[in-house]
Amino acid sequence: MGMQRYDLAIVGAGPAGSATAIRAARGGARVVMFERSVPGRDKVCGDGLTPRAVNALLELGISSDKAHRIKGLRMIAGSTRRTLSWPPGTRFGVHGAVWPRRKLDKYLTETAAAAGVEIIWNTEALPVFDDSGVVIGTQADGQQFLADMVVLSAGAHGRAARLLGVERVIGEPFGLAIRSYASSPRHAEHHIEACLTLRDSKEAWLPGYGWIFPAGDGTVNVGVGTLSTMKHFRALNLNRLLEVYRQQVTDEWKLGEYLQKPRAWRLPMSSTRRYGAGWAAVGDSAGLINPMNGEGIDYALESGTLLADLFLDDPSTAPETYDQIIGERFDSFLRTGRRFSFLIAHPWILRNGLRLAVGTQAISEITLQVMGNFVDHETRGAANAVLKAANRGLACFERFDRVLRRTKA
Repeated sequence: MGMQRYDLAIVGAGPAGSATAIRAARGGARVVMFERSVPGRDKVCGDGLTPRAVNALLELGISSDKAHRIKGLRMIAGSTRRTLSWPPGTRFGVHGAVWPRRKLDKYLTETAAAAGVEIIWNTEALPVFDDSGVVIGTQADGQQFLADMVVLSAGAHGRAARLLGVERVIGEPFGLAIRSYASSPRHAEHHIEACLTLRDSKEAWLPGYGWIFPAGDGTVNVGVGTLSTMKHFRALNLNRLLEVYRQQVTDEWKLGEYLQKPRAWRLPMSSTRRYGAGWAAVGDSAGLINPMNGEGIDYALESGTLLADLFLDDPSTAPETYDQIIGERFDSFLRTGRRFSFLIAHPWILRNGLRLAVGTQAISEITLQVMGNFVDHETRGAANAVLKAANRGLACFERFDRVLRRTKA
């Protein structure tokens, strides 16, 4: 078995892994990154970049000029429609983008390669442990790649995650989503659209939403996502749900036939572990997905950049310090989101909550900040205050919280 030595070994070449690789390599680290797929592979995801994600790319010196610019969000709840611009005055900027993942990931890996990262495609890498259980590198194709730290950025599934003990927390919610692409004469619009009143073929209300993301290239991304907190979740037919939503929007958007077979994926919204001796997880692998909108690309880029900076500063303390900082930044908000996902699984709460969420301009702007991932530990203003109050309120009623988790509407 051959053996090579690196500073950093990264398992997975999505946005989280690429962000880690780019930042670390530019800081002088010798980096190897493994990807199970081939160059230019498609990744089933929403393609939408919030202003927060665009800002995270800028932190890496990457412009989103190649993507289709998005100015805001059109929210639909029943007969109510509100078209809102991204909120001004935040540290994230005022424009988002739609950048199909095939193109975004390709651009990120090319940027990583230009920074000096060695990328090994079509290869599954697994962690290597020493006798005391410390991760000392990876193995792939009969070779060992020793490294000061291993980064898991291959999602929450797969053998590498299982070997590191990284799993979804049983009992916590997760999401399922499905999307495809279709031609539309409205492909160049500058607002993404989210239908919050999602219903199945039997007109039952579902906790989730349908979306259309104009890509600016003659096509739109059309998809739906829902949460595991609903009753009969396992019996849900995603293809049928997508078709119901497609029928609702076809005339208005003049959608053509699907340009590819719809593809589905699972959204992990929790993680049993984010780090250990010699390793750390970023992005989806760390459960960093907003339960209230299924968005995670911005968190992926931010977590990868943070981990790389900490590694460059001190490889020995980076995993633990990273976990501490991520916890301070995201845990309270994500916990509130998970509790929220149990609440909206109940149709009465969902119906009335949606009426409230878009009922007035002021409340709609709070909803926009949540849907756009503008809220975190540093955010000031009404949206952050509302979520903090909700978190405190739900925490005070732990018994109620347990009842919500046991029941599915």
